[in-house]
Amino acid sequence: MKNIKLETIQNKMKKAFAIAILFLITGQIFAQKVKSDLEKMNTSKEHYTFQLSDKVIRQKVSFKNRYGITLSGDLYLPKNVGDEKLSTLAISGPFGAVKQQSSGLYANQMAERGFIALAFDPSYTGESGGEPRNLASPEINTEDFSAAVDFLGLQKKVDRNKIGIIGICGFGGFALNATAIDKRVKAVAATSLYDMTRVISKGYNDSVTPEQRSKTLEALGQQRWKDAENGKRADGPRNLPEKLKGDEPQFVKEYFDYYRTQRGFQVNSVNSNGSWLVTNPISFMNMPILTYVKEISPRPMLLIAGENAHSRYFSEDIFKVANEPKELIIVPNAVHVDLYDKVDVIPFDKLKSFFNNNLK
Repeated sequence: MKNIKLETIQNKMKKAFAIAILFLITGQIFAQKVKSDLEKMNTSKEHYTFQLSDKVIRQKVSFKNRYGITLSGDLYLPKNVGDEKLSTLAISGPFGAVKQQSSGLYANQMAERGFIALAFDPSYTGESGGEPRNLASPEINTEDFSAAVDFLGLQKKVDRNKIGIIGICGFGGFALNATAIDKRVKAVAATSLYDMTRVISKGYNDSVTPEQRSKTLEALGQQRWKDAENGKRADGPRNLPEKLKGDEPQFVKEYFDYYRTQRGFQVNSVNSNGSWLVTNPISFMNMPILTYVKEISPRPMLLIAGENAHSRYFSEDIFKVANEPKELIIVPNAVHVDLYDKVDVIPFDKLKSFFNNNLK
């Protein structure tokens, strides 16, 4: 992508972030899918991409974070619990997803295993509040987890001394960041971990050069003036398009297979049906969220990654720097999105034993 004249902010960002920007920020990726499959997708905002267990009750809830933003969540409770207080989990992710997708599936599975579990939409996305829409923030999305802990600690059936969190994909990074700062969290797990500040500012495998970074920051500054002049923040192109070219990286095809097919499509999901703001990367460019990951210790950490996941190195790198107790599980033959929804691949029984052993 060198020596290409950059005429738009999107093209500048595409050069600076290389392949990372293709999916995460500008959405300049393409995949092929038959039209009939897209037409069959459920476009109801209430559509869940998984079946609710007959052993679980799901309740709509809402709560506010420290910034006054109202977050929307689904609380999953095991049936026939009685009066005993239970261990509880706050769950969110992936980055650009909503609670009717992976986080809800995880909450459903963990409630079936005896936990109270809260799946929630992050600020500015899904059914949660916040303006402008389709914005992400490493600080606010970290705060969203702590706000979920606030809410859970006030529920009658919750033992507030037994609260853990699970983060999926980009919210794995925010989950670790929240745990580092919030001592109320007693254990944390991250699946298909992404460090969003690292990948947005440095690209995949830290491939962005200082020159590319500088040009991106110049372009983002210019875009802010355009937004100020227009009185609104500009949307980037769709994260995932209607149809495909066929020559994309394998991991892009895998994202498409989840977000843009019946398997995982949800109309409220940014990745399924929308785009981030053009200036969304700004707050990620100079805020490394996992600076204090060592301070999670002595509380336990569980990292789960697919053997063939393009994102595997994020989990391995964090595992190297984190203090004990920690555990890294590599799921054989799995790719990144397999840990979004494949219940026969995701090690839910391991998650159960991890939290049962550590939420005491």
